[in-house]
Amino acid sequence: MTIRVLLADDQALLRGTFRMLIDSCEDLEVVAEAADGAQAVDLARAHRPDVVVMDVRMPGTDGLAATETICADPGLAGTRALILTTFENDEHVARALRAGASGFLGKYVTTDTLLEAIRIVAAGDSLLSPGATKALIAQFLAAPRPAPPLPAAPGIGDLTNRELEVVKLAADGRSNDEIAGELHLSVLTVRTHVQRAMTKLGARDRAQLVVIAYRNGLASP
Repeated sequence: MTIRVLLADDQALLRGTFRMLIDSCEDLEVVAEAADGAQAVDLARAHRPDVVVMDVRMPGTDGLAATETICADPGLAGTRALILTTFENDEHVARALRAGASGFLGKYVTTDTLLEAIRIVAAGDSLLSPGATKALIAQFLAAPRPAPPLPAAPGIGDLTNRELEVVKLAADGRSNDEIAGELHLSVLTVRTHVQRAMTKLGARDRAQLVVIAYRNGLASP
């Protein structure tokens, strides 16, 4: 199945370069291009892409505000946001995760890394660059913030003991392979537990599952 991509960046040359790279892959296709955050929201609603590759700094509505709008739209539940920026810092990573982004990469990444990141995010997994470390996620997601907190997840009481174990390890930054090794389970079983936990907690992807885990005390820094 072809992964449909929306590019959002205020630099036309960069968008053109990304389009050529993405369209050169048989399993990827650029369906639209946006020059600012507001246009990205409109085009996301019009095309319903699988992944939005979103720049942070754009005129008018920035990429993080646009990401928050897209991720909060029930009609775009199947759309994932991959933040791609030259300004990789703690504040941007934290805002991106809180906004609902599924991935965060610096623009210095290689072509292969970018293409694989799009595939990973489209599959429902989260992806963070080396600069966005586990400690950073814990620090910012567990710390108080001025904005209203995320609503309590009503499905927490429905999680089995094994699902709780898996969620806690996922929030600790462990991959499915690492969780499988620690709990002596198959990778397929771990993936099933993650999917069931996401369904029960209403998480759209693994990144949001981590956010919910920290916000509800299932994980701590």
